[in-house]
Amino acid sequence: MIERVLVVYGTKYGSTQEIAQSIGDTFRKEGLAADVRRAADVRDLRPYGAVVVGGGLYANRWHRDARRFTRRHRRALKEHPLWLFSSGPLDPSAAEREIPPVPGVRRIADRLGARGHATFGGRLDGTANGRLARMIVKSGKGGDFRDFEQIAAWASGIAAALAGEEVRHRETRE
Repeated sequence: MIERVLVVYGTKYGSTQEIAQSIGDTFRKEGLAADVRRAADVRDLRPYGAVVVGGGLYANRWHRDARRFTRRHRRALKEHPLWLFSSGPLDPSAAEREIPPVPGVRRIADRLGARGHATFGGRLDGTANGRLARMIVKSGKGGDFRDFEQIAAWASGIAAALAGEEVRHRETRE
């Protein structure tokens, strides 16, 4: 029985954290218990029946904390229903079409048997630290390209898949 879902994230500027929180909120609305935590802070997956891992994309790579989380927990993640998400495009492309995972995330998904992946738009604004981030914002390429309706729809699909598994599991026992 899926009693609790873990949503973990790796982020540099906080955008991916807000996406993870939105996913957790959607799970709760769908009747699932959900914990949303930084990937670097999670030590044990035993309390969870399913896991969602998200990472911000930087230079076409997932945030280090998300990558490390999947390596550190690879055995346990193979035993859990698992979904992945990426955030990052600083344009409307992620809301307009499905964007496949970057190669490193694709390898993680394949290795761990992830059931799905989604790429969501990112956010980069004037509050971001770092020279490169400030240069991107100054050049006019920053902004908030997250589509929270798209994110909620994706999370609702996961909740429905988990509910369907629960029904099939119950029918098998009866």
